[in-house]
Amino acid sequence: MYITQGLTRAVLVNRQGMATIDGERQRTWAEFGGRVAKLAGALQSLGMETDDRVAVLAFNSDRYLELFFAVQWAGGIIVPLNTRLAVAELVTMLNDAGPRILVVDDSFVNILPELTAKVAAIQYIILAGDSDAPEGVLGYEELMAAAVAIPDSERGNDDIAAILYTGGTTGLPKGVMLTHRNLISNALAAIANMPDPQPWVYLHSAPMFHIADCQWNVGITMLAATHVFMPRFVPEQLLTTIEKYQVTHCALVPTMINLVYNVAHRVQADTSSLIRLNYGGSPMPPAIITKARDIFPNCQFIQGYGQTETAPNISMLPDAYHVTEGPMAGKIESAGRPILTMAVKIVDAVDNEVPQGEIGEIAVRGPNVMAGYWNKPEETAAALRGGWLHTGDAGYLDEDGFLTIVDRVKDMIITGGENVYSAEVENVIYQYPGVALCAVIGIPDEIWGEVVHAIVVPKEGVEITAEALLQHCRAHIAGYKCPRSLDIHTDPLPMSGAGKILKRELRKPFWEGHTRQVS
Repeated sequence: MYITQGLTRAVLVNRQGMATIDGERQRTWAEFGGRVAKLAGALQSLGMETDDRVAVLAFNSDRYLELFFAVQWAGGIIVPLNTRLAVAELVTMLNDAGPRILVVDDSFVNILPELTAKVAAIQYIILAGDSDAPEGVLGYEELMAAAVAIPDSERGNDDIAAILYTGGTTGLPKGVMLTHRNLISNALAAIANMPDPQPWVYLHSAPMFHIADCQWNVGITMLAATHVFMPRFVPEQLLTTIEKYQVTHCALVPTMINLVYNVAHRVQADTSSLIRLNYGGSPMPPAIITKARDIFPNCQFIQGYGQTETAPNISMLPDAYHVTEGPMAGKIESAGRPILTMAVKIVDAVDNEVPQGEIGEIAVRGPNVMAGYWNKPEETAAALRGGWLHTGDAGYLDEDGFLTIVDRVKDMIITGGENVYSAEVENVIYQYPGVALCAVIGIPDEIWGEVVHAIVVPKEGVEITAEALLQHCRAHIAGYKCPRSLDIHTDPLPMSGAGKILKRELRKPFWEGHTRQVS
């Protein structure tokens, strides 16, 4: 199994078909394949050797996809970097991965002096943009024009293809090593859950540095389908891009769907071409699923639950279960059933499997589970102990094999000896009219240890009172689960590059000075 085989096949079976659409720049699979082989030659001409890392700090583009495949073609390992990180965080990751080559776009030229001064491993910088390359930086198109195409290295199976850094919710970020087998196995299983007779036109709307979108680099190419690019997620632009290019498939996280809903009334775009939306990244409140159906009337919704360490899918929930009535009702709040080839079990604190229906930590194994953490053998051994990846997520399996995620284990709030799972509280809050975003966290309390605290952002022009929202919560969940305090924010909540609310940032001011940190 090797990633570039999918590219070779796409060129063979759909040579004149459209491979990439990046604004006015459009290329066939024959053109795309030729550029990948030349870019791989350019990388090797700079001294790149087998297993060398090539880091990329750029927004979504056709060049990003070319680089992804060229690095594999040349026998290397790609390291996508989060575009929303501070320079200090980027420096930490670059020094850990040790890439000899760094590729940036126009948006990150200004930070190059600071990066190169603090990362000794970098020998060459390539500007994959449209502006002139500054002194000491190589131009992407110029480098490719002078290069000679090389044969495919055909590295695959258990060779490392990519290192993706996790969000680092605790301690320093970890580089997840994903192999060719990991990424191909995940792509095949995901496609099996989203069968379509018509050709796909996939929109890269989520950031390409994140595994939620990166996984589709492989899958869409294996299908010889079409990649469409948005530089970054903009709700209004997503709607107009779907209409312009007749997009059929895309992937979003729940926060993004909510943001799109909030602007949909201002954008008169025809979104009827969209027939499949793969969502994940965090639990999807049923209230947001209802909103999403209003925006995309012809679309089926497929939830994918997973994490970077599983490349990323663990389970998927088909559209047929996104209902609240009928024989399939009741599964909408689950994360679906394990994907093909994935084994899932629920374990207690000492790794004993718990009875069906009991909450514990989700443990998984399968061909898409990571090789380990880069340069972190102890963390790798802990995560993969007993041959199972321990996800750090709390959930349970029902009698039909559906997996329900109740929360991150670290996000569980213990108040007065009672466990409160924030996802349940957030789902209730999202059902209140006028709520745009919310996050539920635990904050310290002298009596209860921790109490439930909610941060809420109203929709534009809507006024929400804390008391009214608390009354709403009391009517829907047990008293000990209701927020003891609530903040109404008008400013945006801190988010990761993948669109997840950064709860650790919301917790910080409450836990300063405490020896125990919630994370």
